[in-house]
Amino acid sequence: MAKVLTLLVLRLLMNLLLIGWISLWLIKPTTLWIQSWRQAEDTAKHTFFGYYGLNFAVFSFPPIALSIVGLIYLSLLPQHHHPTRGGRSAAITVSRPAIVNSFIGIVSCFEILALLLFLLFLAWNFYARVSNDFKKLMPVKTLNLNLWQLKYYRVATRFGLLAEACLSLLLFPVLRGLSMFRLLNIEFAASVKYHVWFGTGLIFFSLVHGGSTLFIWTITHHIEEEIWKWQRTGRVYIAGLISLVTGLLMWITSLPQIRRKNFEVFYYTHHLYIVFLVAFLFHAGDRHFYWVLPGIFLFGLDKILRSVQSRSESCVLSANLFSCKAIELVLPKDPRLNYAPSSFIFLNIPLVSRFQWHPFSIISSSSVDKHTLSIMMKCEGDWTNSVYNKVEEAANSEKKINNITVRVEGPYGPSSVDFLRYDNLFLVAGGVGITPFLSILKELACKNRLKSPKRVQLVFAVRTFQDLNMLLPISSILFNPINNLNLKLKVFVTQEKKSSNGTTTLQEFLSQSQVQSIHLGTDEHYSRFPIRGPENFRWLATLVLITVLTFLGFLIGLSHILIPSEHKNHSGVMKLAASGAMKTAKEKVPSWVPDLIIIVSYVIAITIGGLAATILPWRGKHREAPRMSKEEVIKPGERNFTELKPIPLIEEHEIHTGERPKLEEIMSEFEKNLRGWSSIGVLVCGPETMKEDVASMCRKWPQCFGVEDSGRNRMKMNLNFHSLNFNL
Repeated sequence: MAKVLTLLVLRLLMNLLLIGWISLWLIKPTTLWIQSWRQAEDTAKHTFFGYYGLNFAVFSFPPIALSIVGLIYLSLLPQHHHPTRGGRSAAITVSRPAIVNSFIGIVSCFEILALLLFLLFLAWNFYARVSNDFKKLMPVKTLNLNLWQLKYYRVATRFGLLAEACLSLLLFPVLRGLSMFRLLNIEFAASVKYHVWFGTGLIFFSLVHGGSTLFIWTITHHIEEEIWKWQRTGRVYIAGLISLVTGLLMWITSLPQIRRKNFEVFYYTHHLYIVFLVAFLFHAGDRHFYWVLPGIFLFGLDKILRSVQSRSESCVLSANLFSCKAIELVLPKDPRLNYAPSSFIFLNIPLVSRFQWHPFSIISSSSVDKHTLSIMMKCEGDWTNSVYNKVEEAANSEKKINNITVRVEGPYGPSSVDFLRYDNLFLVAGGVGITPFLSILKELACKNRLKSPKRVQLVFAVRTFQDLNMLLPISSILFNPINNLNLKLKVFVTQEKKSSNGTTTLQEFLSQSQVQSIHLGTDEHYSRFPIRGPENFRWLATLVLITVLTFLGFLIGLSHILIPSEHKNHSGVMKLAASGAMKTAKEKVPSWVPDLIIIVSYVIAITIGGLAATILPWRGKHREAPRMSKEEVIKPGERNFTELKPIPLIEEHEIHTGERPKLEEIMSEFEKNLRGWSSIGVLVCGPETMKEDVASMCRKWPQCFGVEDSGRNRMKMNLNFHSLNFNL
């Protein structure tokens, strides 16, 4: 009871913090707020807290506090808790696809609502600022502008504030360990598209802002004079130009046409974000930077935590080479590490490349495999082909390689086992998109899984028969009776009419498949190099709090040392400022001084956070994992997919050749066996075109809202669409 009450209090506190932060953004453009805030600044700057501490506490701290409280909230939830099974209230869901377009992608009702609210906020912010500017048009002293030029110049300036709003939210979706999206059960791979949206908005508004400003300077012949001006209290325009150019370069190289073909170009160019953010700080000044600081602060700490975790080395225990040029790697893990199905890791293999990290779905289940973690990769690029060749070389070489060292970041995944909420599952996979479903099916096959979907339809589309080898890790589930799971598989081989070995059934084909199993690690590697995963949520909350207090302390301390107050010990000035009778401007110091204070305080705080992340969990990191017994050690040759005995009692799964799956027909057949109201989780992982087809089916499926079943029983079937990304 006390735990439930604590969770309710934390949830209420999170809502209050979120509402408070949003309210600040809404009232920020109003004249009332501007006047009141100036008075508050003038009053606070004569206190120990100071002008800079006040700005950080009001504008930056609420979302950081939300992250801290959210981590504490997640730490109190049961690990990978099971959501309540869907009832009739779930018949209409905001996750239902509303827009399916090859250019825009798949957009849900919830996302459209959130996007409309954000656009409404931008419109309000722009209108409030511009209308106030037009009422009090003041000519620019250094520019000779007529009325239309002056108005256009003001409009261009206010577009910079819209870019600032996008930047304030830009980095939240790409947080991994400190992600607040976990509170909404939105996975990292799904939230990346929000980062793309905010980034596109940021570049658009920045181009209008910067391009229009340069245009005005050009037609008035002041461009050389203005762009190099380093104002004592104001804007550094050359820094704004640097920020615009670097941001545009990052956006261009992140386009799908470049990112997918030249990932290294995209990856290394994106590290220009450091130049972009520093240039933005010097261009916009510290007053505006406090609004965007929360995302930057959490992102920097998140990067440090990921770097600390990825320093630990693990090794490949065994590997399985499939004839379809796919490879399964088995890694040791701490038996105390649990993760939800559909989780993924970032993997680095120094033997192939010291700098490249690639995401892979985990195909094992922590409920089944306590001491190992498995991933599968399809060799479709230079890096994956190199991994395959290295492992194959290790197997065929006379000089045996004892182990292949790897570094792992993660696992990352949903905070709850979301798919367990549904009565039935409809899974659609294309090619290597089968990987997250392998872990889901292993989880469903657990003996003690009482509350879980009872009927599962898996649709698997591949190009060739050889690609069916990717089903070998779940062969025991496919061809052995499982009491609590009714699984039906439909396979579609799109580019072949028959298999090369003459087999006609899936069981015959898999039983004759050739798998080269390679044993690389020893029994000692299970306890010496286990993957321990990220730190627990409560420890992360403590680390964030330590880092933010360090930053605030250095921010206030350096401000008192480097920025002298002109009105120190003048109590009369404080009284006048508090009463509103006097408007005191910020101390006349060079604009780069407070900017430099923020940078130094940030670097010191993040460094201390990194040291704390390295030192504090020292005992836990070096504590030896429980050793495995000889019975628990699974040698590669003993894996259950190498021997498939025919079982006549099991219904044979279907194989269709030379055609693509007709999803609506398959769904119609699947729902015929359902009775009464039923919730169906529709999960898809594969090419974008496949995701769009499944989303279109869910959007227009007539029984989402109930239809008559043969004129007798009224059925209600709710399709809940979920897209799993395996390629970020």
